Amino acid sequence: MNLNRRQAIQLIATAVPAVAGARAFGATAQAAASLPTAAGTKKIAFDGVYAEFRIPMKELGQDSPADLSPYSHLVMEMRMSSPQRLLLWVYTTHGLRSMGIDGFGQNAWLRASIPLRYFVGHDSEGYDLASAGNRRTHSCWFSVWGPFGDLHSVKSIGIAMEYPLNKPTVELRNVHLSKTDEGSEFLEAVPLIDSFGQWALADWPRKIKTHEQLTQELAAEEKSFGSAADFGYARYGGYKNTQAKATGFFRVEQVDGRWWFIDPEGHLFLSTGINGTPGGGAGFGNDGGSIRANQRLDSWGVTTGGHGRPGTVMLQWPREVNYLGLPDVYSPEFVKAIYAAAQRQCAARANDPLVLGYFVGNEPPWNERESELCGLILTGPETATKAALKDFLALVDTPQRRREFVFASFRKYLEILCGAVRKYDPNHLLLGIRFGGRMADEVMIAAGIFDVCSINVYEYEPTKQMIRAARLSGRPILIGEFHVGVPADGLAAGLVQAKDQAERGIAYRYYVEQAASLEWFLGAYWFQWRDEPVMGRMDGENYNIGFVDVTDRPYAELIEAAKTTHKRLMEVHSGKLLPFARHPLASDAGAPSTPWTV
Repeated sequence: MNLNRRQAIQLIATAVPAVAGARAFGATAQAAASLPTAAGTKKIAFDGVYAEFRIPMKELGQDSPADLSPYSHLVMEMRMSSPQRLLLWVYTTHGLRSMGIDGFGQNAWLRASIPLRYFVGHDSEGYDLASAGNRRTHSCWFSVWGPFGDLHSVKSIGIAMEYPLNKPTVELRNVHLSKTDEGSEFLEAVPLIDSFGQWALADWPRKIKTHEQLTQELAAEEKSFGSAADFGYARYGGYKNTQAKATGFFRVEQVDGRWWFIDPEGHLFLSTGINGTPGGGAGFGNDGGSIRANQRLDSWGVTTGGHGRPGTVMLQWPREVNYLGLPDVYSPEFVKAIYAAAQRQCAARANDPLVLGYFVGNEPPWNERESELCGLILTGPETATKAALKDFLALVDTPQRRREFVFASFRKYLEILCGAVRKYDPNHLLLGIRFGGRMADEVMIAAGIFDVCSINVYEYEPTKQMIRAARLSGRPILIGEFHVGVPADGLAAGLVQAKDQAERGIAYRYYVEQAASLEWFLGAYWFQWRDEPVMGRMDGENYNIGFVDVTDRPYAELIEAAKTTHKRLMEVHSGKLLPFARHPLASDAGAPSTPWTV
């Protein structure tokens, strides 16, 4: 998690009373404190900028403060009118604990059996931020972010929502503590998903009702397609009215004080892309629908991704031994496996002019968990890394020494990866590890080994993180992931929220043009091509963040905003045009300054 966000969480929680705002819950403070019995139901209405409902321990049959260590789960039966994320707070006499909870869909009763251990600390599983922090069940999923701590002296439990849209409500019943996992399940006996993959228990203006409607809308889209020429692009997506040295491959160069990709023909190039594009090439791709996807990318002015177009490659590495994403870097066998994987993935691509470059990793999750990571190594199986750590800590074992070991091991890891890739493909760029959150200075300095420093920034605009990354690494910056979503169509908003689809378009323009105004900017990739499944992907995420929805129809407001920005992008980056400056709105109450980032 971003350090600034963690501090903001604590400030919000300590500053907001039990009933927040002038009309936080549509109820008085006395009514808000009264919880339903197993036979009753309590409806909570959320409004304003931040709204919270608190459950005193006495309503759960406990003294206050209470020791919850004998219990394993907090169980709630709930029905939400909106798919917006809920925040769960545990207030203790000596600190806060927190996590997020997202239900799948809306207007359906579900049971959420919430493991209390998620308030105490992270699991030790996972190899990137999402796999380390997201935990799904059948009916809902949890974001395990912290702050963490013991549950020995709990005063109350808070259920909150930040920037609620359209006065959403949550109905609660049968809220209790349990010593067993009672299972997270839907309690409805009706179909929850329709034949188009849409949430069945809600309606919205653009919802598909018939196959004829879908066919007509997709046919109408085809008539609107433009071409890459509308944006002044040459063969490889560079700006055809520019010229630098051509090498036959993509490279980076600083021109008049500003960084650019240079395409194989020598044209200045800025990389815009969408992760998950059919045909691949901008982060994670798939093979379905690549012809239509290419037509869309050309029409939208997107320069990277698709089939037979310039694209990136995400390299995959052996994970037989994994300590929160850090492998057994001191093992000779591991080094051999890395070189074998590099040969397998890179050698055949070495002379391909369409390859923009290689990502070698994604969002290491051990940042600020270095001491814990060392504990996992020391209690794990006998490995070369465990032996190296024991030797390193033989004289003194302190948190700082453990940090030093992790940073040194990570630098070694980068040297192994980069050496292997460059051996089998000396022609293409190393685009780095797509760092998420605020990584330590030592990590960002180590990123200087790459040609490009890539960062994933889930904020309304990324300029502060870009400046820091560029100054520490000394490299130009590529945004590997960003998005803005809307809690709509049965889906949650994602990590950054806009109040509607029009504001999501505004958000794209604001983010990309603010980033492009910086001298270090090389490009930015939206996450992702298609909305996530309403019942969640593998780790639970069910976000309304696509350029297209689950029925493959584009979001017109987002598309038009992207096209407008892409036509301005070269001049914004050149300093000839000021960047788009209107901050998007997250709700009718305004736009938050600290979105939920991980």
